Amino acid sequence: MRWLQGGWLLTWLAVAGTAWAAPPLQFDAVHTRLGFEIRTRFGQRIEGEFPRFEGGVTVLPDGRHQVRLQMFTQYVQIPGKPRYSGWVRGEEFFDAQRHPLVAFESEPYAADIAVHGGDVQGLLTIRGISRRETLHVEAAECARPGYDCDLVSRGTVQRGRYGMDSWQLALSDRVTFILRARLAGASQP
Repeated sequence: MRWLQGGWLLTWLAVAGTAWAAPPLQFDAVHTRLGFEIRTRFGQRIEGEFPRFEGGVTVLPDGRHQVRLQMFTQYVQIPGKPRYSGWVRGEEFFDAQRHPLVAFESEPYAADIAVHGGDVQGLLTIRGISRRETLHVEAAECARPGYDCDLVSRGTVQRGRYGMDSWQLALSDRVTFILRARLAGASQP
C-alpha cells in the first residue's frame, strides 16, 4: 500500500508541476519573420520565408524557457520568384505534399539567453527526419527582447541530412534558418 501512495504522490506532483507552467507566449504573426537562405555554387544568395507558422515560448516552472515552432511548407516562398517558390515546396526540397511542417522544439534553456545571447539546442524536423541542431540567439538590442526589439536567432543545417540532396552541383548543402521573432498576447511588464 505504501508504494501505491508514493506513486500517487509522484503522479500528482507531475500533474501539478505542468499546471504551474505559464501558458506559452505566442509569436506575433504580424511582426515575426521566419526565413532561410541558401547559396548557389556561383555565390548568389536565395532567400525564402515561411509566412505561415505557429509557435511560441513556454516559461517552465523552474524559470527556464522552451521554444516550439511549426512552419507550414505549403506556403513557403521565395519572394518575387514564383518558379523558385514552387521548387522549394516540391519533392526535391521541402516536399510540402508529404511533409507539411518544418518543426523545431528546443530543449529547456536559461531565460537570460534572450538578453545576452547564446546557443539553444533542440530537435529540428524536416521531411519527417529529426536531428539535434543548434540555434544561436544573438544578444538583444534592447532590455525587453521580443517586445521592444526582435529576438534574432540563426541556425545552419546541412540539407542533405534531411533528404534534400538534389541540385548538389548548383546549390550549397548549407541552409541557414533565420528567425526574427516578436511575442504577442502576453502582458507587458
